[in-house]
Amino acid sequence: MGINLGDIIPKREISLEALKNKKIAIDASQTLYQFLSSIRQSDGAPLKDSNNNITSHLMGISTRLPNLIEKGLKICFVFDGKPPVLKVHEQEQRESRKKLAEKKFKEAEKEEDEELMLKYAKQTTRLTREMSSEAKELIQAYGIPVIQSPSEAEAQCSFMCEQKDVDYVGSSDYDSFVYNAPRIIRNLTLSSRRRLPSGIYVNIHPEVIELKEVLKSLDITQDQLIAVSILVGTDYNSGGVKGIGPKTAIKLVKQYKSFDKLFKEVKADFDWKQVYAVFKSMPIMKNYQLKWNKPDREKIMKILVDKHEFNQERVENNIDKLLNYKKVQEQSSLNKWG
Repeated sequence: MGINLGDIIPKREISLEALKNKKIAIDASQTLYQFLSSIRQSDGAPLKDSNNNITSHLMGISTRLPNLIEKGLKICFVFDGKPPVLKVHEQEQRESRKKLAEKKFKEAEKEEDEELMLKYAKQTTRLTREMSSEAKELIQAYGIPVIQSPSEAEAQCSFMCEQKDVDYVGSSDYDSFVYNAPRIIRNLTLSSRRRLPSGIYVNIHPEVIELKEVLKSLDITQDQLIAVSILVGTDYNSGGVKGIGPKTAIKLVKQYKSFDKLFKEVKADFDWKQVYAVFKSMPIMKNYQLKWNKPDREKIMKILVDKHEFNQERVENNIDKLLNYKKVQEQSSLNKWG
């Protein structure tokens, strides 16, 4: 969704070391999109094997996730299920934007403008069903739990955090708060450095945001936060109400005690009750299991090296480091109870 609330939300930086032994439910599709968009060649083309299969997402899983495991984080991934009917329009708009970006990419390619090629290539990113399925398989091969949500992954992550089965929701945006997530951690799976359009690199740190702090800082209730999100725009009412940004939306929800009156006053051209109901009644799975296992060397090698031609030595070294970490962890646990 990417509800535009960033400028008005209090956040604080946190180190990966401070997250040791913390359980974090991560929105899988967001993370895979990040990998597909950011892990590319200089001309913007995604990484591919000799059979023309895109491998950027697999590269992200195999390099960034082990780093989090070695830091002692207990991550799990939640995959999207069937989207709400109201999301179809937003998906159509996204596809339209991708097609426009593809056209602009070809123009930039003719001009041999690598900077523009990279820019537009990132905007054409698609996560196919096959990519998602293989990503699941690889994530599980690393011993990381995978949860299949019946609908929106962020709602499932938020429920798991509410139930205290995980400590944080790992997300690139703030949308999980609309589903009542107690706390979100951002920038977790990103590279520690990001290149700005100017060419300058900036350091990226994980950020923690607490729902209680957000509501207290904005002086609103959870239901008012949902109304604010609908006003500024969600996946279920793209664009929101024209001319209303986050700060104006906050003022309006405080001014009008009745949402009916509020949305009538701003002349919303959509059924706000339908959107509100999606947030309040999103399907979630309650009987999930979280079990972390040792990495499966054979399965990882089969996916990365045999199927997609990843460098064998590099993959083996990566697995060895993880297995050694797990061994030290188990020994430490035995000593503790011995």
